[in-house]
Amino acid sequence: MPFADNQGLSISFEDVGTGRAVVLGHSFLCAGTMWRGQVPALAEHYRVLNLDLRGHGKSGEITKPFSLYDAVSDVVAILDALGIEKAVWCGLSIGGMVAMRAALTCPERVEGLLLLDTDAGAEKTYHKLKYRLMGLGAQRLGIGPFLPSIARLMFGATAHRQQAALVQEWKGECSQVHLPSILRCLEALMKRDSLLARLPEINVPALVLVGEEDRSLPPRLSHQIHDLLPNAEFVQIPAAGHLSALEQPVPVNAAILDFLGRRFS
Repeated sequence: MPFADNQGLSISFEDVGTGRAVVLGHSFLCAGTMWRGQVPALAEHYRVLNLDLRGHGKSGEITKPFSLYDAVSDVVAILDALGIEKAVWCGLSIGGMVAMRAALTCPERVEGLLLLDTDAGAEKTYHKLKYRLMGLGAQRLGIGPFLPSIARLMFGATAHRQQAALVQEWKGECSQVHLPSILRCLEALMKRDSLLARLPEINVPALVLVGEEDRSLPPRLSHQIHDLLPNAEFVQIPAAGHLSALEQPVPVNAAILDFLGRRFS
């Protein structure tokens, strides 16, 4: 896989297909492999740039604090390296948070938005406390003891009942993460600023998609984003949790391809 350098880090990405560029940004505690159900379908029609966010997958490990705006610059570094002026930015969870910040800070690089299972607000105080306690526990015990509770947040009830092998596979991959990098990323998530007051400034076409069983970032947060964006559509995916693209790739692909086909033909 190729790499782009930014802020002293190597950002790993996959570059497949031709046509209009679509950037894929994955969820926290995942990697670009999360989009395995989307890349082949999208690459039939578009140029797909599927990256590993800093500290995840094959990208460089994080050694100092950073913000989600630094993650925006990672994507811009990939676009610059490839000579791509603008792209449709697709992101799930933290990937969606990065995409919205790109639309506000470098709108000339953003042609459209695909926002999956994400949030435009700041982190709630209760969640900050909970996540900090989990982070302290992970520093002492490793991430393993926390994987069952994290999996309940990441996967919907349907996936736990019907896709036990997928959940177990994800736990195995997650157990291999570079913990210091993940804790830095968690800190960036907890310190994120609210974008709610600025969402009406984003005029590009946007698809807001959420799994109906998302317990990590519930559907009401996606409804909030949709209601504040002036040029947005909304889709809710049945029987899907937070990792909707991984749990229900067929309806997610259908929604994304339909939106892209209609809005960027």
